[in-house]
Amino acid sequence: MPVIANAAADYKEKIHYELVQPPQPTTTKDKVEVVEMFWYGCPHCNSLEPYVERWLKRIPANAEFVRIPAVFRPTWELHARAFYTAEILGVLEKTHSAMFEAIHNQKRNLATEQELMEFFAQHGVKNEDFKRVFKSFAVEAKVRRAKDLSQRYGISGVPAVIVNGKYRTSAQLAGGNANIFKVVNFLVEQEAQ
Repeated sequence: MPVIANAAADYKEKIHYELVQPPQPTTTKDKVEVVEMFWYGCPHCNSLEPYVERWLKRIPANAEFVRIPAVFRPTWELHARAFYTAEILGVLEKTHSAMFEAIHNQKRNLATEQELMEFFAQHGVKNEDFKRVFKSFAVEAKVRRAKDLSQRYGISGVPAVIVNGKYRTSAQLAGGNANIFKVVNFLVEQEAQ
């Protein structure tokens, strides 16, 4: 019996992943949605990022990856606004990893609108563009949705990964960062059947 088959068979509900109750609708039509819930200020989320990036290089063809900033506290909401501001301005590729780097390695606070505006300016965003988008209706709506999903997915901490609105896993459940995307791949495959 191949080792891979045994490993996949060992992923069990309530041990490596939990059910999201009730299951939540997804935004992907023909693919299995994989959602990473995170917060920029979270050291565990920062530690997971290299694993996320590696997995994205070999994401299953039938999966689609979505990042959603978790919102549990006002500081988290500020960072969610920064995430969606970057997304709308088209600079998320530049700012996402840089936010983690600034907070965790450079020990920058990035806990006020002013600090975030200065951070965005360092990544080529004009102050007026940042101000226009940061408090826009579009960002407000996305932050409200992120806050709602943080509750509906039943997460109690971050990082958490939700597969197809039905399954929730984390490094703690999966047995560490190195295993989380093994569990995700197992669940993606299970959903494809």
